[in-house]
Amino acid sequence: MESINEIKRDVLSAVLAAGKRADSRGMYDYRKIVVQPAILQNAEGSAMASIGKSQVMVGIKFDIAAPFADRQNEGVLSTSADLLPLASHLFETGPPSEEAIELARVVDRGIRSSNTIDLQSFFLEEGKVLALYVDIYTLDHDGNLIDCSSLAAMSALLSARMPKIEEGKIIRGEFAGKLPIKEKVVTCTFGKIGERMFLDPSLDEEKGMDCRMTLATTSEQLCAAQKGGWGTYSERDIMELLDISMEKGKGLRELL
Repeated sequence: MESINEIKRDVLSAVLAAGKRADSRGMYDYRKIVVQPAILQNAEGSAMASIGKSQVMVGIKFDIAAPFADRQNEGVLSTSADLLPLASHLFETGPPSEEAIELARVVDRGIRSSNTIDLQSFFLEEGKVLALYVDIYTLDHDGNLIDCSSLAAMSALLSARMPKIEEGKIIRGEFAGKLPIKEKVVTCTFGKIGERMFLDPSLDEEKGMDCRMTLATTSEQLCAAQKGGWGTYSERDIMELLDISMEKGKGLRELL
């Protein structure tokens, strides 16, 4: 841990020990959340979401592709994340960083594990399937890009239109109805410093926290979980966070 992060951890630990947070939120409160669907007129699907000062835009694109070798009868779902330098001085141009790859994989895992999209319906013919690309672009970074990206991705999918396909080719600019979505998948991301756990870590909290836990849920079940950082969570911690995620997920889904 860098020296500046150690200092942040000491300050945050002292604040959290008093049952407070630097921005006066409760331990399990989100910052202000705004979700704007269908912001790009020419995209198959799009959305913008913000949590506090963090802001993310997501675009949806369809194309024709070859299926994965072990899933010949299923379409392709691919999620990518671009941490734009305009979003933060912490981000640089170049190949995707480990942080960008993890962000994309966590968002992708929640969507994929929930089976909210019927990828088998994307099968066109032998060796040819429909591919759905979810592209995440960070615009402002003030912590908790995972939940922000997850909300924007889900909103974009809900606004997405299925392309019209004739003779195995996409007819650009023509559509065949909405993308069928079975479930609204949301994530809740928690930080932990010492024994204190909290929801929706800000950027300062991310720099000082010991570890992170993200839980992806539908209205009925846990779909995926991802831990980051060197700290640990007990089984009791995880069950407590799952209960909170299921409850907070109700409010997040209402925003969609």
